[in-house]
Amino acid sequence: MPRSLKLRQSCISRVKLSLLRNGFPSQRILAEHLEMAQSTVSHFLNGKSVDFVNFVELSQALGQDWRDLVDLEAEPLVEQVEEPEAQGYAATILISGDVGSVELSTQLQQYFAQTPYQVAIAPTPLLRAETLQSSDYWLLLLTEQSAVSEATLANVQLARELWDKTQQPTILPIAVNLPWIQRLPFDLLNYLQESQPWQWQLSELPTRFASALLEVFNQQRIALPANHELAIPWTQLTAPATRAPTPPLPTASPEIPGGQMDLESRFYIQRPPIETLCYEAIAQPGALIRIKAPRQMGKTSLMARILHQAEQQGSRIVPLSFQLANQRIFNNSDTFLQWFCASISLELGLLDPEQLAKHWQLANLIGSNQCCKAYFEQYLLPQLATPLTLGLDEVDRVFASLEIADDFFGLLRALHEEAKRREIWKNIRLIVVHSTEVYIPLDINKSPFNVGLPIELPELTTSQVGELVQRYGLPQQSQMIQALMGLVGGHPFLIRLALYAIAHLNLSLEQLLQTAPTEGGIYADHLHRHLSNLERNPPLIQAFREVVFCNAPVRLPSEQAFKLSSMGLVKLVGHDGVPRCQLYRQYFCHCL
Repeated sequence: MPRSLKLRQSCISRVKLSLLRNGFPSQRILAEHLEMAQSTVSHFLNGKSVDFVNFVELSQALGQDWRDLVDLEAEPLVEQVEEPEAQGYAATILISGDVGSVELSTQLQQYFAQTPYQVAIAPTPLLRAETLQSSDYWLLLLTEQSAVSEATLANVQLARELWDKTQQPTILPIAVNLPWIQRLPFDLLNYLQESQPWQWQLSELPTRFASALLEVFNQQRIALPANHELAIPWTQLTAPATRAPTPPLPTASPEIPGGQMDLESRFYIQRPPIETLCYEAIAQPGALIRIKAPRQMGKTSLMARILHQAEQQGSRIVPLSFQLANQRIFNNSDTFLQWFCASISLELGLLDPEQLAKHWQLANLIGSNQCCKAYFEQYLLPQLATPLTLGLDEVDRVFASLEIADDFFGLLRALHEEAKRREIWKNIRLIVVHSTEVYIPLDINKSPFNVGLPIELPELTTSQVGELVQRYGLPQQSQMIQALMGLVGGHPFLIRLALYAIAHLNLSLEQLLQTAPTEGGIYADHLHRHLSNLERNPPLIQAFREVVFCNAPVRLPSEQAFKLSSMGLVKLVGHDGVPRCQLYRQYFCHCL
């Protein structure tokens, strides 16, 4: 029998904020997605009673467990949800971790084997879409080492994409053996921040932990309860990086390579004159800086430092990664630009859904670009007493939709040009970060990719690698530097990973070189991820196979050339491609 429920007053703000984070810039878009009356959505979000079924459906769409939101005091629950056993419910549970959590994984599997649930331990570090999609729950055991693993990042990214489409698997992140010295990588946090984490110590008997998880499964929750004794905030794993960068010391303490580098990291190597040019440019009214480089070359770390410099100069800053946008955001320009406006407003603490709706009332008449421009000009910028610097990361995602790309990049170009004519637009400064060459057709007069300051990040030079060697406390040996650069070139991430292994994992240079292109080498996660990405795109596999098996540069179709370059797998001279480094040639010659 239907019954009515309503939100607790203390939950209303949190639930409203979860609209945007789950890909719904407005109440109207959420209502259309659920095929529900907009008045029902409005009642739900404002703490008014709605039907039980609608309450549960809305909670799930916003990534919330309805039991955590319902106002029990106002209207006590009379009906009880059936226990899973009574419904014949037997969820599938996938457990994954690394070598540091193998024993815990096994103990949990043995515990749940006595229940109706089907439990499996992940067979490989890099999970396939079928494995994740066939699981109702994914118990992600995060150790300090696995948190910076490329395989972990790839798995979580894939799981998030699947959740957006199919609502499974539910990710249950468990931080193992806190506290950690290393911060949780920024990229990983982007994907996990909507999932409530728990923590567990391996020194404790796992019975209490397993029992708590069993209760979550029995109640068919879609998140770990935030009020449980094992619950922790993500801030416990991410100390805010508010200090200015500290000068490099001759040697530095261990820092596991992976993701964006902290502002104070002593392992960040400047590549003159790039930083100086960017710091000077971002101080200019209406500035536009374009940063392009393949994956893991340091784009996001450079962007963070430019934003920090802008903040020191008195600007408000907003870093916005387009990886945060759910797939449904890219359905059309209207939805995308509402997400763009709402995301920036949210970061500034100025999100007002009524203002967003007001400025979008005429979208059908004047277009979404004009609505977005008006939102900034009439509402957002007048609220700020200082300039606003936007760091737009991973804008490559826009290239997949020609409609959105044409509208959005045309808008960025228009705003940049407006700054030359109107005072209010001088307060906008833009940093645009991307990996891929712009292979889509854009009107040259509407493209932001032929104006502003272009920055293409190069590989590290021999002297810069030598400086990095010194910061790891290793002796300056030209033979070691030459050997490493012969294997991976001047690729910043791959060089740092090698030096970390030599300095802190007691791996000799000879062992590293011998095992590097194998499944047992330090680059296994990195290589597996590249292989997995290639396997999803057969034309790319064929193109890259030709490159690695040929000793001369290979002529490639434009789109494949640009994509392989953006992945960091090839270097391009025109449309001719060669493997970016010998590591890739050695590994992929055996597995393609």
